Amino acid sequence: MEEAKNIAKTYDPQQVEERLYNEWMEKGYFRAEVDPDKEPFTIVIPPPNVTGQLHMGHALDETLQDILIRWKRMQGYSTLWLPGTDHAGIATQIKVEEMLRKEEGLSRYDLGREKFLERVWEWKHTYGNRIINQLKKLGSSCDWSRERFTMDEGCSKAVREVFVNLYEKGLIYQGNRIINWCPNCVTALSDAEVEYEEKAGHFWYIKYYVKDSDEFITIATTRPETMLGDTAVAVHPEDERYKHLIGKTLILPLVNREIPVIADEYVDKEFGTGAVKITPAHDPNDFEVGMRHNLPQIKVMNDDATINHHGGKYEGMDRYEARKAIIEDLTGAGLLLQTKDHVHNVGQCYRCGTTVEPITSKQWFVKMKPLAEAAIKVVKDGTIQFVPDRFSKIYLNWMENVHDWCISRQLWWGHRIPAYYCEDCGETIVSKKDITGCTKCGGKVIQDPDVLDTWFSSALWPFSTLGWPEETDDLNYFYPTSVLVTGYDIIFFWVARMIFSGMEHMKKEPFKYVFIHGIVRDSEGRKMSKSLGNGIDPLEVIEKYGADALRFTLATGNSPGNDMRFYWERVEASRNFANKIWNASRFVLMNLEINENKLPELEKLTLEDKWILSRYNNLVKEVTDNLDKFELGIAVQKLYDFIWDEFCDWYIELVKPRLYDKQSTSRLEAQYVLTYVLSNTLKLLHPFMPFITEEIWKHLPHEGESIMISAWPKYHEQYNFVEEEKQMSVIMAAIKSIRNIRAEMNVAPSRKAKLYVVTANVETFQKGKVFFERLAGASEVILSAQKEDIPEDAVSVVVEGAEMFIPLDDLVDREKEIERLEKEKQNLEKEVQRVNSKLNNHGFVSKAPAHVVEEERQKGQKYADMLAKVVERLKSLK
Repeated sequence: MEEAKNIAKTYDPQQVEERLYNEWMEKGYFRAEVDPDKEPFTIVIPPPNVTGQLHMGHALDETLQDILIRWKRMQGYSTLWLPGTDHAGIATQIKVEEMLRKEEGLSRYDLGREKFLERVWEWKHTYGNRIINQLKKLGSSCDWSRERFTMDEGCSKAVREVFVNLYEKGLIYQGNRIINWCPNCVTALSDAEVEYEEKAGHFWYIKYYVKDSDEFITIATTRPETMLGDTAVAVHPEDERYKHLIGKTLILPLVNREIPVIADEYVDKEFGTGAVKITPAHDPNDFEVGMRHNLPQIKVMNDDATINHHGGKYEGMDRYEARKAIIEDLTGAGLLLQTKDHVHNVGQCYRCGTTVEPITSKQWFVKMKPLAEAAIKVVKDGTIQFVPDRFSKIYLNWMENVHDWCISRQLWWGHRIPAYYCEDCGETIVSKKDITGCTKCGGKVIQDPDVLDTWFSSALWPFSTLGWPEETDDLNYFYPTSVLVTGYDIIFFWVARMIFSGMEHMKKEPFKYVFIHGIVRDSEGRKMSKSLGNGIDPLEVIEKYGADALRFTLATGNSPGNDMRFYWERVEASRNFANKIWNASRFVLMNLEINENKLPELEKLTLEDKWILSRYNNLVKEVTDNLDKFELGIAVQKLYDFIWDEFCDWYIELVKPRLYDKQSTSRLEAQYVLTYVLSNTLKLLHPFMPFITEEIWKHLPHEGESIMISAWPKYHEQYNFVEEEKQMSVIMAAIKSIRNIRAEMNVAPSRKAKLYVVTANVETFQKGKVFFERLAGASEVILSAQKEDIPEDAVSVVVEGAEMFIPLDDLVDREKEIERLEKEKQNLEKEVQRVNSKLNNHGFVSKAPAHVVEEERQKGQKYADMLAKVVERLKSLK
């Protein structure tokens, strides 16, 4: 066992982690094989953006996935953790445009589409793998040979296949509809890409005069600038106030265009004035009203939210600038009746935070109702389960009320829409392959300039990455995947779309479980963000404390669906835990003479051996059960408690006499049990802390090349020693109580004292004799069933099934202790007096801040309590 004794004195993650990761990679341990003799277990990574840099959210997401993958790999599954990155349409395009503007003073239009896309690909090749390399530093055991990118050849082929198939089924259509428009990103957004926030605004009450009359209707609006595109005013057909005006003509203020008064049940009689301006080109509800009444659509804004030629004198103004000018002009014309404060929900672009403008635009849409049906059914019938289940309700609510999905984006970076328009006959051709001529008349065609929403390709991720539309071995074996691990913030963006895509194109659910985690917040509970400057770089944590410490911190206290707070102190505690394991393992290794990992025969096991084996055996069962239920935080807490408390602080201490005594008949048995429990507990800990567990395991007697591909421990009924566990827990409780009494009396650990144990349970305490001597400072242990020959002033301790007594004179030098306590009493009396005189001083109490006075009161109470204990102690000694 010379190699075992070569283990370094201290654990240095910097020296270990990269070396081990490279070794795992070289030996191909992460590689997944199609193996008919094994059950598959698959996770596809939520593909991080190529623009991305590892942040704490990624670190949590990947740690949870890696824990599951490493655990299942050890359980004997053929595990595939498929990695990859997302092209991230808007985010990447903005980044490259920004770089061009800053470095070369160019816009994408200066370069043209082709040259600009060349630049984006260059950028992707330079920076796109940055996050992948960072994931490796975390210890992610992905099958890197299968790494994918949403715009690689295979994924792009899948995208075209899906688009054409859905188009041919009538589930993708092109239409002039109201969409969410971001004037800053200059593109359409889907409903899921709009975030709503309550903002303070106003209701402006405006007079709309009836033509050739002094009568007017008052309407209230939060967006006066859109009145430039009004094409009607609507009232409820049964509203007595306005019945006589239905069919009449109004003069649109400032624009002087004639617009009708129409009747529509959409109008709420009780809300506002009961009359609503209808702007079909700038409001989704107005759009529907306009369709019903065949109203014209007048779009008054350009793509950058400036007013267009329909806006007359306001043309060229920004929407908010126009709003201000319109308010001034209405006021000047006596048309503004009043302004009221109003708090309302304002939609913002999830990428840049710009207020979204609803506008009519010709876009491509996916019909969602037919696709949602199967996606709702598989969650309702439990084929797909959300963990925790409460998120299934959020998902179902979204899917049951889903709108058609706007999938076209006015960008250049992304999957270009495979639709072609004939310049001669006007035919629209949707094709899986690029075409150069019209299939109807042979005329020249131009391809639609738009690209697809980023989420269109990532919706196909669970099967496009496995080779679909080809029927590959990977697809047949690894699909459906097993678990999707993701945050609750992308249930609508991604999870819902993967589910309906899987059901539509594979006729099979994309995964069995959706394991939802929360977000990592800072120590004050705030979301980590650039603007707050409170983000913590996981790489900085890894550099300082190692990847294991970060992973352990992220797993600790983690419960499905709940946010967690990040504290540096917790990382330090995780690092200390790693050091504790290292030092305990080093101690075991330094005392080993054995070179095989096996357990002794049952009859050779001592009480403490059976106790630790039984506790370890239960740990295997509980940790496995917790992992099965995705209770990773509970599993890791149990491992921590067992390793730190039961194995290190108790078992190692309990067996030291056997290890040190060369004559001990159970010396080797102690080494076998130590080795068995330590190596197998390291296996349980491996998914959480892969590096330190591998490094220690390599030094221990073992079979196989790596802990990573060793077998996951199993529960064995033969090591379920219930009686011995009970006996040992009684002995340990007794030792703790004796230690507490000695600590309270300031007894030096080296000072030995007789211990009288009065108990009916003589057998248990007889077994504990050696431990009382070794761990509780007992010079001699005297067992009896009756209270006899026990000194009257002995200190007593009551524990389950026994009363224990320690002669006072054995514990302390009575005279010296009385002298010490008298001094302590005098000091405490002085402190109590000082505090009381302060609190009795009216000047101090009335002038000092309240918290200072309260602090003094608390101090006084503390000193008074301490004094009472000292006085009581003196009484017992005299």
